[in-house]
Amino acid sequence: MNSILITGVDHPALAADDVDALSDWYCRVLGYERVFRHPKPVWILKAPDGTLLEVMPKDDTPRPARTTWTPGWSHLALRVSNLERAVAALDAKGVTWAGEATAAIGGGRVRTFADPEGNVLQVVERFPGG
Repeated sequence: MNSILITGVDHPALAADDVDALSDWYCRVLGYERVFRHPKPVWILKAPDGTLLEVMPKDDTPRPARTTWTPGWSHLALRVSNLERAVAALDAKGVTWAGEATAAIGGGRVRTFADPEGNVLQVVERFPGG
């Protein structure tokens, strides 16, 4: 039994060079909407399925070079119902892909790209029963 009673992930957070510009990109390109702004500035964004994303200001720590396999939190994988349609929609918004679609670990297909500040994102289509 889970004595802590965790029910899921509330939100990931991105530390950004430009909080407003990166929030704009997530809304314009990925369909998030702004739901709350703290004066710090911090934006809370909401995806169409209700999940949240926090965009907050970065500190002066240099950004390390990252790959999908760099230690620590690596990327944000966004579930889509149809990978081809998602890729076409993101192509129309000017996304630059890191490569072709590949088999997703655990089943399905995945394609990787980055936001304007270099944060790694993926779109993932999972197949029924897989």
